[in-house]
Amino acid sequence: MILTKQYRCIHSASCHCTKGHLTEEVLFLLFHHLNWNPKLIATLSCVCKWFDDFAKRVLWKEFCRTRAPKMMLDLQSSGSHSVDGNWRALGKLLIYCSGWKKGGLFNTNHVPGHFVDQTRFSRTSGKSFLLPQCRTDVLYVSDPCEHLDQGEEGDVGFFRGFFKSFATSKVRKMLINKGAKLHPTELCPYCKAKLWSMLQAKMIPQSASCRLGSYEDRVEYFVCLNGHMVGICTLLPLSDSEEPSELQ
Repeated sequence: MILTKQYRCIHSASCHCTKGHLTEEVLFLLFHHLNWNPKLIATLSCVCKWFDDFAKRVLWKEFCRTRAPKMMLDLQSSGSHSVDGNWRALGKLLIYCSGWKKGGLFNTNHVPGHFVDQTRFSRTSGKSFLLPQCRTDVLYVSDPCEHLDQGEEGDVGFFRGFFKSFATSKVRKMLINKGAKLHPTELCPYCKAKLWSMLQAKMIPQSASCRLGSYEDRVEYFVCLNGHMVGICTLLPLSDSEEPSELQ
């Protein structure tokens, strides 16, 4: 059950909803009927501060639970009623490949961000991105989103992920013990928190490139203070035996 709250809009004096809103119950049922459509949730969030608050508290949470129910049960199994960062950030991470801008975190050409229809996140794959002494941590990582023929960069893959209970993880403790520096300017594309470079901290294991199907020295990823991960790799070319055959 959700708790009913009475709000007046505080977005601006010119906002059309200064006299109040539909009840939370009505909005909840409406978006349940719409199967928690993320683009409509994002549109609603832009209307005013009241709608944005409701979307962050309720709608994005229900979207995450519907889109990835097993992962959400695992993330909340420690007893927390929220996730690291916020539900909106996690919802965006599930469905959005951030790409990257030229001169940003990754020394690559501009690759525009885009929504993805389906992405597989794997807890088992996440182990490949952790040093042996950190493999009791829980990390979900996506398959690489392939962006082919990126000039000199070749075939580029972007991947993303998130930690369970990052605040108490061994990865975070190791980063702090190493005195790893946070990136001076760039922020997490999902929650706007500061980022650690796992490459600079020398915490990228060789198993990561094997899992991604990439060159060993062309894997780089960052982890933010909320435990969201964003990374890039240069994908190995397919061998002749792996190339798809043409239909005759």
